[in-house]
Amino acid sequence: MIRFLLSNLFLGIFIGILAFCKWIFRRTLSSQMQYHLWFLLFFFLLVPFVPVCSFSLPAQISSFFSTFSSQKGFAHHPLTDSPLSSTFSNTSEWMNDFTISMSRQVPSIAGQILFLLWCTGIGIMFIFFIRSVRQLYHLSSTALPLENAEISSLYINCLKELGITRNIPVYTTAFLPSPAITGIFQPRIYLPLRLISGYPHSALRYILLHELQHYRQKDGLLNLFLNIFCALYWFNPAVWYVLHEIRIDREIACDTSVLETLGETSCQEYGAALINFAETLSHTPFSFSVGLGGSMPQMKRRILNIASYQAPTPWKKAKGYALVLVISLLLISMSPVLSMQAAKETSFRPDPSDSIVSTIDLSSYFRDYEGTFVLYDLQKDHYQIYHPEQAYKRISPDSTYKLYSALFGLEEKIITPKDSMIPWDHNHYPFDAWNKNHTLDSAMSASVNWYFQTIDKKLGHGKIRSYLQQIHYGNESIDQSDSYWMESSLKISAFEQVSLLTDFYQNTFDFNPEHIAAVKDSIRLITHGKNTLYGKTGTGNVNGQNVNGWFIGYIENSQNTYLFATNIQAEQQASGSTASQITLDLLEDMGIWN
Repeated sequence: MIRFLLSNLFLGIFIGILAFCKWIFRRTLSSQMQYHLWFLLFFFLLVPFVPVCSFSLPAQISSFFSTFSSQKGFAHHPLTDSPLSSTFSNTSEWMNDFTISMSRQVPSIAGQILFLLWCTGIGIMFIFFIRSVRQLYHLSSTALPLENAEISSLYINCLKELGITRNIPVYTTAFLPSPAITGIFQPRIYLPLRLISGYPHSALRYILLHELQHYRQKDGLLNLFLNIFCALYWFNPAVWYVLHEIRIDREIACDTSVLETLGETSCQEYGAALINFAETLSHTPFSFSVGLGGSMPQMKRRILNIASYQAPTPWKKAKGYALVLVISLLLISMSPVLSMQAAKETSFRPDPSDSIVSTIDLSSYFRDYEGTFVLYDLQKDHYQIYHPEQAYKRISPDSTYKLYSALFGLEEKIITPKDSMIPWDHNHYPFDAWNKNHTLDSAMSASVNWYFQTIDKKLGHGKIRSYLQQIHYGNESIDQSDSYWMESSLKISAFEQVSLLTDFYQNTFDFNPEHIAAVKDSIRLITHGKNTLYGKTGTGNVNGQNVNGWFIGYIENSQNTYLFATNIQAEQQASGSTASQITLDLLEDMGIWN
């Protein structure tokens, strides 16, 4: 719930940007374009309730130009790790298993209280909507079909004038102060009896044209969304303000559409009819209806729009459409910041009641690196953590993610434990070990990027995202590139790495045991005495410098299993091989690896 409130703060900024764009380009955009530009708001209001959007305009542009060169994509890829220790002979880029982070987060007390308040507000808004529906039902049950032959003939002419073939029934009622149209699938127009008896037919024609324009613009459906968002964002004054502005712009756009039908010569008559109605028209009492009425300030804005109306030229329309497209693309490209999933990227907090957690001082091992170490004793259900703040910080997994990529590929039968060979695509990569056919074991050993990117390509982003959500992998966020796990959108904390490895080790996500075993075999590094070490390194390389080093894995013996994750960060020389050396020194001094 806290993330939802943070999303609302950013939502207010987006609303301000959108309102500013409407104001600054008000002379270029027609009334209808300004109204339709508000439809972007519906997208923004939905974003906090969906996973982070993968679309990013800068990323799409960069991806487009990168397709011209097969080598360019490797400019900032992680470098192959150097050997971990002289003890090992095959450690050029280790892979780890134990995937699947099971999120054990529980809402805080404050979050639970806020969620309860939010639900209470929605409930109150729902009561108002139910009351509105009941009033509308009462109106429909008491209203009578239009029987005035002259007005019926006038209405038929209005339908023909607007090219509407559907027969939308018209009813009269004494319980409605203003004309209104209701319904989405079965629309109806309601006219107050006093308008039929007290106003000239020319004025009624304008009313009917206005209501029919609401039907053509599908404003009934729009009104449904407005009411839903009013309920969901009842606490956000920025949203209420902009929804109020949408309703005003809806009427102005409808007026403009009527004027386009009538022609500029009818502006004075249409405006005069609106002024004559201004004293008696008011808001309709129903949330699900749209009509001619409104407050006096709204009427003033509408009349000023009518008075200044000029038919737009083709050139002005073209400029307006181009401007709307540019504004839409720019704002949509920034929308991931609104997502509650995006807000999950920076940090992770476990439930302290799940396991025993203690902190340890290992600063002498990390020297000048900003780092963390997480160790989990499976038998004792005990975590030991160095630098907890860093342990809960989400960062790119780099090559440590490859064991999960392999696992997903096995589950989808892209590769199998017995046949995991993927042919080399004959692109020349920066490392000789990559320029050949590879199996799962050899690709893990050499950390062959193209091997796992090939698996990802066959999986597709939708399937990958589904698996990430299933196993609760970090922030579960992937962009449209093939390197989302390399200093890009996908992020995970060291604590989550260990939690996920534990779930992987115990196969709590109920994957095929043979697939789990295949991935475990591919990250087995060495057996020393009674202990077997499994692990995978990862190096984040940015602008030619190793800035992010990982080593994750576990040590297994007949009595116990210890799962670990080490991460180091620096402006340079922070590699997976360095992280692995620190890890082995730690484990040896702790008596776990000897």
